[in-house]
Amino acid sequence: MQFAICNEIFKEWDFPKVCDFVSSIGYDGIEIAPFTFASDVRDLNEKDCRNIREIAEKRKLQIVGLHWLLVSPPGLHITHPDSSIREETLEYMKHLIKFCHLLGGELLVFGSPKQRDIMPGVEKGEAWLWAKDFFLRASEEADRYNIFICLEPLSPRETNFITTAREAIKLIEEVSHPRFKLHLDVKAMCSEGRDIGEIIKEGAPYLMHFHANDESGKGPGFGETDFQPIIRALKSINYQGFVSVEIFDVSPSPEICAIESLKYLKEVMKDEDKSEGRCS
Repeated sequence: MQFAICNEIFKEWDFPKVCDFVSSIGYDGIEIAPFTFASDVRDLNEKDCRNIREIAEKRKLQIVGLHWLLVSPPGLHITHPDSSIREETLEYMKHLIKFCHLLGGELLVFGSPKQRDIMPGVEKGEAWLWAKDFFLRASEEADRYNIFICLEPLSPRETNFITTAREAIKLIEEVSHPRFKLHLDVKAMCSEGRDIGEIIKEGAPYLMHFHANDESGKGPGFGETDFQPIIRALKSINYQGFVSVEIFDVSPSPEICAIESLKYLKEVMKDEDKSEGRCS
């Protein structure tokens, strides 16, 4: 299991400084929010992308992929009743897929709560069919670049569409494309009121990526969420992907959050390894 961190918490830092710091404290990878480089990735050329990739590679950091996909440019929406907006959103998604490929990333985490919300006047069944069409066509494009699209169930506080892992799995099964996978996030799973270990095990056949944060939105270890059963569940399914730290509340500082979150996760991993040793 390798650890990464999402880059948007270092708001005022340039990318070389972010990579220098993240690498120095022991992370293996970094996850990119596209808006931190451009409000529209179509403004970036291939040379820009090569430069971003080289900066990370020189620090021995793997660019895991992208998240916060549709926060900009404004107006994107996958379940909008206007088909031209859905088509525009799909075209932008295709650019994000190519952007990820040029950075050397492997996956796109599809959260984008406001850009998937069911709008007033739209039936859930309609939204479901539009989302299914969007993800199937996006997955076909992703296949051209060996990229995965990972659907993230989010809490009802963030969106009114796909709010549980079971709903996400249902859509993944209906789309039925090998490039369309599942992403799980600890904060979102906490909102389901179910045992997180069970959610992880149910999602195991589809799980491609994982975000670590506290239920409060703080970093792992900064709140009440116990990561011991979470890491145990990931190990039990032989999860081989990255665990990416995604923090919304960066108090007291991004530096302390990044350092202490990784330290906490590695301590939990070590404890779990010892526990397995005792049991064997």
